[in-house]
Amino acid sequence: MKAYKYIQTPLGEYLLAENGKGITFLEHVESELDPRIEKEISAGEMVEADTPLLLEGERQLQEYFRGERQEFDLPLDAAGTTFQLKVWEALRQIPYGETRSYKEIAIAVENPKGVRAIGMANNRNPISIITPCHRVIGTNGKLVGYAGGLHLKEYLLNHETKVANKIRLPRTDI
Repeated sequence: MKAYKYIQTPLGEYLLAENGKGITFLEHVESELDPRIEKEISAGEMVEADTPLLLEGERQLQEYFRGERQEFDLPLDAAGTTFQLKVWEALRQIPYGETRSYKEIAIAVENPKGVRAIGMANNRNPISIITPCHRVIGTNGKLVGYAGGLHLKEYLLNHETKVANKIRLPRTDI
């Protein structure tokens, strides 16, 4: 069964979807939803429900936003080309609180001249936050390209940096 759930976050509402095998979609509702998702919802092919996987996804996202989770442990089933899937896997290897340039991702997927292709795959990532496309920045260190808007990307990066720095600070109560 294909199902979806709206989730409230500090950034507003997100739509989380699954297909019985894994999470297929996570996107900020104020962003333009993928037309395929809109079509499945309007055609009744996807139902709003509190499935165990969607409830677990919601729990993990709430932990992420509270600074209690740095990695997600959810089955994913994103639809994409072989190249896109390879790029999205490389994105999930970027450590929490860190960033990589499009060039670094291109090298990681063994396509060093494919910076534009990396950008396109990043743009087509259907599972934001969990597949952290927000951690990819321009070679010059500037924030560029984020489907939900650069203000969301900036928030997510600042959130992760703040939490990561808190985790790395030496204890002073010893």
